[in-house]
Amino acid sequence: MHPFSLLDDPRRLRRLLSSCAALRTLTRLHALLIVSSSASSHHILSSCLATAYARAGDLAAAESTLATAPTSPSSIAAWNALLAAHSRGASPDEALRVFRALPAAVRPDSTTFTLALSACARLGDLAAGEVVRDRASKAGYRNDIFVCSSLLNLYAKWGAMDDAVKVLDRMRKRDRVTWSTMVTGFVNAGQPVQAIEMYMRMREDGLEGDEVVIVGVMQACAATGHVRMGASVHGYLLRHAMRMDVVISTSLVDMYAKNGLFDQARRVFELMPHRNDVSWSALISQLAQYGNADEALGLFRQMQVSGFQPNSGPVVGALLACSDLGLLKLGKSIHGFILRSLELDRMVGTAVIDMYSKCGSLASAQMLFDKVVSRDLISWNVMIACFGAHGRGRDALSLFQEMKKNKERPDHATFASLLSALSHSGLVEEGKFWFDCMVNDYGIEPAEKHLVSIVDLLARSGLVEEANDLLASMHTRPTISILVALLSGCLNNKKLELGESTAEKILELQPGDVGVLALVSNLYAAAKNWDKVREVRKLMKDHGSKKVPGCSSIEIRGALHTFVMEDQSHPQHRQILRMISKLDSEMRKIGYVPKTEFVYHDLEEGVKEQLLSRHSERLAIC
Repeated sequence: MHPFSLLDDPRRLRRLLSSCAALRTLTRLHALLIVSSSASSHHILSSCLATAYARAGDLAAAESTLATAPTSPSSIAAWNALLAAHSRGASPDEALRVFRALPAAVRPDSTTFTLALSACARLGDLAAGEVVRDRASKAGYRNDIFVCSSLLNLYAKWGAMDDAVKVLDRMRKRDRVTWSTMVTGFVNAGQPVQAIEMYMRMREDGLEGDEVVIVGVMQACAATGHVRMGASVHGYLLRHAMRMDVVISTSLVDMYAKNGLFDQARRVFELMPHRNDVSWSALISQLAQYGNADEALGLFRQMQVSGFQPNSGPVVGALLACSDLGLLKLGKSIHGFILRSLELDRMVGTAVIDMYSKCGSLASAQMLFDKVVSRDLISWNVMIACFGAHGRGRDALSLFQEMKKNKERPDHATFASLLSALSHSGLVEEGKFWFDCMVNDYGIEPAEKHLVSIVDLLARSGLVEEANDLLASMHTRPTISILVALLSGCLNNKKLELGESTAEKILELQPGDVGVLALVSNLYAAAKNWDKVREVRKLMKDHGSKKVPGCSSIEIRGALHTFVMEDQSHPQHRQILRMISKLDSEMRKIGYVPKTEFVYHDLEEGVKEQLLSRHSERLAIC
């Protein structure tokens, strides 16, 4: 058939344009329309031609075709095709430009507004989205299901959850995608309680969760400690034989582990047919954070044996475990692995600095910190805390001043680290000054950690009355931790009257920590209030648990040696005792006198001295 005969059959030409995917053929057909005398056919078919250009990927040709053609309400399909093509081509900004350039005679429809809102969501442009929303409302699409779904996605994706809820409440029909968008949106916005509430509303709406909803609910349960809900959803997965892929299984492991339910976390982990880096990281990191350092390191080694190269998540968990156990040699080995195989980013670098500090190598921590070119606030905070932990309060203060010169604004964590450092070094005036600056100059309301440090600083220095007055001036009731800091100062400085009133306040708060009760008992013993001693010890017995003895550990040639008071389990126990006796003799020659008044038991002086001499720290040093 001669090409010009197509012009006599517009229907056939439309069909040809709608099915044509070859750009070369399209340009020939376009040329045919231009050179033909049938201008009316050209105008009628221009929308079809622009749609075909958009579908073939020549968006410039599609737009120029539309721009030169007469506009009519029916041409919206072609404009929608151009919008969709820009979105598919990863050009949401171009899609918005086209939307704004729509001729006045072209009436946007549901698809137009949906595509424009999707572009806004990809750009994170809430302001532009609200302009599109207003135009959609004026055009009669305020309650359109597709427009509402796109608007909901925009709000949820970028954290405008109050607006998202308003859109949800006016939607006549909600599907699983709608609910999963809401659940995920609340989780990403840091509102896990509301995410769980959305899940409950979904269930009330008669819908069951899909994989996306399940993962979102698990993340919310992990964040809120809502273990019963998490276990209930886990049971639902098992009862309905839903596919337990690596993402869902990992979210279960994370939920159980973050709530300290490691038996359940291990069971889910062990049943996983496939694991990824995130699966290993979820369990290793939480084991380390909950004090199960040995198991965390064992799992880290198992991960490597299984053929997985650890990324930053498991590595940070392993470094935390090394910090907890004082394993400097292994920590150095992991640092070497990081330098060979990973990028020493801020998170990993901060973890390495923290590990060196807690394993006793402050010089290594400082050297690494000095090499960090781009420091964030967390890096500064950690290094200030490192100096504090090593009793170098003045260095901590100097670093704080340097941080301020670098235009880094201190936050609540910075002041917590600084005040703790000043407390450990007994820098009373400096501590009082910076506490006042924190409140008055930086507008930071003192939290528990700040009050513990300043009270501890004052009480350690014998200023227990001043510490008590400070607490009385606070608007909040002191917590057990704050009162314990005050009580410890009263005990060490023999301020027994204030100590007894502080002990009464602690008992009113019904502490479950046996260590706290032991301190209260010691205060009463120092005050010779034996009735109260018996009362508190009965309370300790009623709790059904014993105080976990303090321990000290030291790493020698890669092996960790751990001791408790009067420990006799070490194979070199006899040699250790001989070394203790030798050092004790040398110390007494230069004037050392054991402070037996700090042994709060009715024992002979010789027995008290023996208890002090066989303290876990002395055993470890010897």
